[in-house]
Amino acid sequence: MNAEKRLAIFERLAHAHPDPKTELNYSTPFELLIAVVLSAQATDKGVNKATAKLFPVANTPQTILALGETGLKEYIKTIGLFNSKAAHIITLCQQLLDNHQGQVPTTRDQLEALAGVGRKTANVILNTAFGHPVIAVDTHIFRVSNRTGLAPGKTVLDVERKLDKLVNAKYKKDAHHLLILHGRYTCIARKPRCPECIIAELCEFKEKQVP
Repeated sequence: MNAEKRLAIFERLAHAHPDPKTELNYSTPFELLIAVVLSAQATDKGVNKATAKLFPVANTPQTILALGETGLKEYIKTIGLFNSKAAHIITLCQQLLDNHQGQVPTTRDQLEALAGVGRKTANVILNTAFGHPVIAVDTHIFRVSNRTGLAPGKTVLDVERKLDKLVNAKYKKDAHHLLILHGRYTCIARKPRCPECIIAELCEFKEKQVP
């Protein structure tokens, strides 16, 4: 795919979603961090249901630690892998208090040092909470990047590096959310909705179904 076509794709996606945002509900960087940790192998809807009950009761490292691991599990038990996530979150909260005065750090290395936080989660926090022009590659973005020809790669890191290199600077900050929304609602996994896709004629998917 050439640069002109790639730019046109992002122009169309940005026109359709002029202010793209995460669908996770949060009001502080810490709430976002907890929500993203909970969202691994879970839906944003499922996470939002749990955090709607959790955050009014505990939305700081101190208040979550006060719940304890058992108390936290009661709020997140509807989410997949809740046992390991509860353990990670308790450790993470203690790390924030011990090493960062209870604040969410703003560098990738510091974020990745936290329990339950990998590269993708760190990138989401850097981008969504702090406005850094980084692109976190999840299953939606990996699929869209490969299927359309936008930034094909065999691994998540391959795709991230290609997107970082190839996405026009104007769209880099919003690229993460633009591609997620496209993958979640149009370029879906099993039967992509090609006939209603706004980038269908730019996409290089060989099996696309268009009228």
